[in-house]
Amino acid sequence: MRRWWQVFGVAGVAATVVYSLDLSAAVNSACFIAIAVGTIAACFSAPRRFTARSRYAWPFMGAAAVLFLIGLIVRPSVTAQPLLADAATVPGYVLLAIFFAVLLRARGSVERHAILDGLIVCLAGGLASALLLAAPAAAITDRPLVVSVLAGLYPLFDVVLLALGINLTFTARTWPPSLIALVTGTGLMVVGDLAYAIIGVSGRTYASPLLDVPFLLSYTLLGVSALHPSVAELGRADRHPVQAWSWQRMTLLVPAVATPFVLLMTVGDRSSEYRALIGACGLAIVALLMLRAVSAVQAHVAAQLHSEYQSMHDPLTGLPNRRMITAEVERLVAGLPPGPARVWAGLLDLDGFKWVNDSWGHDTGDQLVIEVAARLRAAVPSGTLLARVGGDEFLVAYVGEETGALRLVDDIQGCFATPVPVRDTEVVISASIGLAHAPGGGDAAAVAEALLRDADTAMYRSKGEGPGRSTIFDASMHDRVRERIELEGALRTALAENRLTVVYQPIVRLDSGRPTGAEALVRWTHPERGPIPPMTFIPVAEDAGLIDALGTWVRNEALSQLARWRADGTVDGDFYLSINASPRQLEDPRLPVIVAGELRRYGVPASAVAVEMTESVMADGGGIAARVLYELRQLGLRLLVDDFGTGFSALGYLRRFPVTGVKIDRSFVSGLGESAEDEEIVRAVVAMSRALGLSIVAEGVETRVQRDALAAVGVTQAQGWLWGPGVAPEDFALHWAADRHAPGPAPLAAGNP
Repeated sequence: MRRWWQVFGVAGVAATVVYSLDLSAAVNSACFIAIAVGTIAACFSAPRRFTARSRYAWPFMGAAAVLFLIGLIVRPSVTAQPLLADAATVPGYVLLAIFFAVLLRARGSVERHAILDGLIVCLAGGLASALLLAAPAAAITDRPLVVSVLAGLYPLFDVVLLALGINLTFTARTWPPSLIALVTGTGLMVVGDLAYAIIGVSGRTYASPLLDVPFLLSYTLLGVSALHPSVAELGRADRHPVQAWSWQRMTLLVPAVATPFVLLMTVGDRSSEYRALIGACGLAIVALLMLRAVSAVQAHVAAQLHSEYQSMHDPLTGLPNRRMITAEVERLVAGLPPGPARVWAGLLDLDGFKWVNDSWGHDTGDQLVIEVAARLRAAVPSGTLLARVGGDEFLVAYVGEETGALRLVDDIQGCFATPVPVRDTEVVISASIGLAHAPGGGDAAAVAEALLRDADTAMYRSKGEGPGRSTIFDASMHDRVRERIELEGALRTALAENRLTVVYQPIVRLDSGRPTGAEALVRWTHPERGPIPPMTFIPVAEDAGLIDALGTWVRNEALSQLARWRADGTVDGDFYLSINASPRQLEDPRLPVIVAGELRRYGVPASAVAVEMTESVMADGGGIAARVLYELRQLGLRLLVDDFGTGFSALGYLRRFPVTGVKIDRSFVSGLGESAEDEEIVRAVVAMSRALGLSIVAEGVETRVQRDALAAVGVTQAQGWLWGPGVAPEDFALHWAADRHAPGPAPLAAGNP
C-alpha cells in the first residue's frame, strides 16, 4: 500500500497530541511505544526498496530508534541514575551518524570541503555546548559529573547529525519528500535534546511530558521518511555538486566562524580557562577555514585541468582530439630542423563503420572505435602522435622521411588484418588512408592547416578507389577537389533553376519489340562543359546532400510525364515507368509517404511505377532501408534490383526483401554470343528469378545476337541501344506511340547486326 506513510503520519501526529495532554502514564506510554515501534518497523522495511549500495543504511536507523526508545522508557524511572538511560541513548547517536554516512557514501564520494565544513560546524557547536550547557551542568554537585556533562553535550551530538543531514541535502539534485522528512526529523531531535540540556543545566533530571513532543514528532517523521515511495531516491548516485562557496554553505559557515567571537564577548570573562578554550577552538576553526580555502582553490585548479583535458581529448578513446592534434602538428612544423625529414599526416577512415552502426547500434560502434584505437596505439611507434578527429576518423602525425611514413602506413593497415570482435561475431574492417607531408618553416599554423587538408583530400581519394587503400597526396588532387567544388555549385544552381532534364529509354518485349515500359534517366548539360555524365554528377549530389532534392525533382518530372502519356493515349494501362533511387534516398523513412502523395497528385497508379535500387541497398540494409522498401511495396510499386550480378548477389537477399524483378547488368549481356561463361551466368540468373517469381529485364542490349541469346534463355524484357538511347519525352511519344499501334514486331534496322 503506497499510502502507508500518510496513515502513519496522521497516526503519529494524533498520538503526539494525546501524549501532550498527559492523560495518564499508561496512555502516554502506549502512545510513545506505538509511534516508536511503528518507526522501527518502517526503518527495517525500507531496505527492500533500496539499491545494493544503500540497503544497509536503514537498519542502522532502526537500531538507533530501538536504543532511543529504550533510553526514553528508562529515563523517567531512573531519575537517580540517568546514566543507565544515557548508556542506551549515546550509542543510538553513533548508529544514527553511521546511517547518514552510509547514505552519503552510497551517493558517491564526499568532497573534501564538505568534510571540512562538517568539522567547522561541529567544532563551533561543541564549543557552544561545552561552555553554555556542559560547563554549567558540571557545576551541579548532587549528581555524577559524567551525567551532568552528557546532559550538556547531547546538542553537540545533534549538531553532528544535522551537519550530515544538511550535507545530504546539499548534494541532492532534488529534495524528495523522504529527504525532507528525514532532515526535519533530525532537526526536531536537536530541539528536544536542547530542551533537555537546558533542564539539565538547571539541575533537574526530568520535567513535563511536553519535553518529549519533539522526539515523538521526530520519530513520526523518520517513519514517514522510511515509508514514503521516494525513499529509494536517497541512495541513488545522482549527486548535485555544490560550489565550495555557495550561499547554502555560507549559512552554516558564517555562524560557525562567528561562534568563538560571540562566546568570547559573552562568557569569556569567567576565567582564563574559558578564554583559552575559546581561543583554541577559534584558532582551530580558522585553520580549518584556511585549509578549506586551499582545498577549494586546489579543487578549482583540478577542475580547470580536467576541463582543459576534456577539451583536448576524445572522451571515448582517451586519444587527443582534433583541436589538440592540430596544435601539435603546428608545433612539429615550427620545430622541424632543416634536412630531408618532413612532417607527415596520415588521416584514416574506417570502411564499413556505418554498416556496423546501422546493424548493431551506436554502442557497438563505440566498442569498435575503442578496439581500433587500442590497435592503433600498439601499431604506431613511440613519439608518433595519434588522435581521433571524427566519428570513425583517426589522424597520425609523424616526423621523418618518406620510407618511414610508408612503413607506418603499412603497420596501420596491418592493424586490420585480423577481424574485430563485435558482440557474438567478428567483423572484417579496413581503413582508407590519406597521407600528406609538409616541410618546416613558414607560417606554422597555415602549413599545418594545409597539411591536414591535404591528408583529408588524399583520404577521400583512397575511399573512392575502394576499401583498404592508401594514397599519398599530390598537387593534382587540388585541381580535382576544386573541380568537384565547382561542379557541386553548378549542380546546385542547375537544380534550383530547373536546368536538368529527364530522358526516357524504352524497355521492350523481346517477342514483339514493343515497349512495355521506360526508364527515366536524369541528364545535365553544363553551360560551359557540356553534357556531364550521371556517373560524375550523381556522386557529387550524394556527397553534397542534394540527392534527396534531385530524386524528388526527377520523380515529379517523370510522374507528371507519365500522367500526360496515360491521358493522351501514348501509353496503355500496362506501361510502367522505372525511376532510380539511391541508397541514401531509401534511408529516408519519410519516402513512402512522400511517394504516396506524389502518386495522388498526378493520378498515377502505383502499379505503373517501378523503383530501381542497387544490390548494395539489400546488403547494407537491414534497418531503415528495409522498412522503406516494404512500405513502398505495400503501396503497390514495383521494386527492381539494378545492375544485378555485379555486387552482393545472393538468393537470401532476394528472399528477404520484397523485390519484384531484377535487371541483368550490361557486363554479362555484352559477352553473349562470345562468352560461354556469361551465357551461363545469365541462364542462372533467369532460373533463380523464375523460381522466385521475379520479372527479368536485360540492360545494355546493343546487337541482335545479344537479343536472340537473351530470348533463347527465357528473358522477356530488355533495354539498350538496340532500340535507342534515352530520348526527350516528345521524341519518345512520337516514335514509340506509333510503334505501339503498328501491327507486328517493331523494326530493328536501327540496331547493330
